[in-house]
Amino acid sequence: MAPEPGATTPAAGTEVGIDTIPIPLPLAVPLPLETERGSVSATASPDHGGVYEPPPVTGAITVPVEPILPAPVSAAPGPAAPGPAAPPLAAPLPAVPPLDQWQFAPYLQWSMQHIEDFLPVHPIRRGDRAVDFGRRDADIGGLTVMHPWEDRSASFSEVMASTHTDGWMILHRGTVVGEEYLGEFGVGGMHLLMSVSKSLTATVAGLLAESEQLDLDTLVTAYVPELAGSGYEGALVRHLVDMRTGVRFSEEYLNDAAEVRLLEEAIGWAPRRHPGVPDTLLGFLATLGQKGPHGGAFDYKSCETDALGFVIQGAAGAHAAEVMSERLWRPMGAEFDAHVGVDGVGAGMFDGGVSAAMRDLARFGHLYVNGGCALDGARVLPEWWVADTFTGGPDSRAAFAGSPEPTFMPGGMYRNGFWFPGESGDVMLALGIHGQMIYMNRLTGVVGVKVSSWPTPQDAEKLFWTVRAFETASWALETGAA
Repeated sequence: MAPEPGATTPAAGTEVGIDTIPIPLPLAVPLPLETERGSVSATASPDHGGVYEPPPVTGAITVPVEPILPAPVSAAPGPAAPGPAAPPLAAPLPAVPPLDQWQFAPYLQWSMQHIEDFLPVHPIRRGDRAVDFGRRDADIGGLTVMHPWEDRSASFSEVMASTHTDGWMILHRGTVVGEEYLGEFGVGGMHLLMSVSKSLTATVAGLLAESEQLDLDTLVTAYVPELAGSGYEGALVRHLVDMRTGVRFSEEYLNDAAEVRLLEEAIGWAPRRHPGVPDTLLGFLATLGQKGPHGGAFDYKSCETDALGFVIQGAAGAHAAEVMSERLWRPMGAEFDAHVGVDGVGAGMFDGGVSAAMRDLARFGHLYVNGGCALDGARVLPEWWVADTFTGGPDSRAAFAGSPEPTFMPGGMYRNGFWFPGESGDVMLALGIHGQMIYMNRLTGVVGVKVSSWPTPQDAEKLFWTVRAFETASWALETGAA
């Protein structure tokens, strides 16, 4: 599905798959964008690896920006007053959405905030210590954010209101300078993170490496013998966290027979349409073959993080959700429990099944911009892991450049479950479809969190404008303009 050299730009409204998107940003040029379970309608240069390269000025992609200024919700703990958000549903919905429709309108927004009400989950428990943020008022909502490629602008609040935001939050060096909840979403509410889950899971692997329970340079099958003889034979754990195995796995989300769709059938997140698909996640992973060498070029595949979940379980001798609780959630001072979706035998779907509260995502992001330390100064992540994540391995950038699908991210990389959009290595992103994002800038000490319910899995304009909004806030805070 990659375009041939010299391929022409399709007409407006063309459905294209995208993995990475270049945009002009002060620090992040261009921006990586993962794809999962869908496509985006846009004027684009398509590529299944994918690239979306917007023209300098275009009216082909029009998403009206209404002058909506949602009423801020108090950042103090407790119930949050709902503000305006996505249009209300026109008619009552079933108590439980149909299994083949929960990821689509009109069920999507409710589903993203209520996974535990219709799918099985395993808790990720918080501890007794919940570290709090400092707080100060800053006019984040009034900041002017330029459109990524059109000659127009909107306020930060307008960008949030026009991009199906359920909630957003910004920290500057551990201090909350903006926090807002929209619609029915409120403080402490759970929200499905999609592939932001990958960043959390890779971090847990790093913590086990620090305690020497897990060796990143050991074979995957040493921890998960059930994968012997599969495509994972010969792969190292390091290959999982950096998306560099040679396992055959298609992420063609519009193809019901692609492995990414079959995985959903195996875990019970979609109706069973293919009788031969195993009914457990591990059983499904064991059916995957190998298409190329392990440790080669970067090749984004969701199955890698699911395999990593089983590696964590094998290394620690406990369910990966329990390990995440013990090693990450409790030590970082999480305020709320989280949870992860599970298959029919209770195995966690860590490639995109974690749900968490927005404040705890901010606590997680702060670890990386604060040298591995929590808000109260307690060390959670080892310094070497944080440094390795931002620096990358000796061939991380070369592997990224050699991706079988063009990334159009000159000098970028993917390391330890995070995307690095350019040569800088100071801005990294955790990304999930339907508008989930953690933005981390270690130069400015800014963490931006956004949880959303985009109607489509990917929307170029919504993504571009969101990153522009966080970049604008980041530099305004660091320069004293906000």
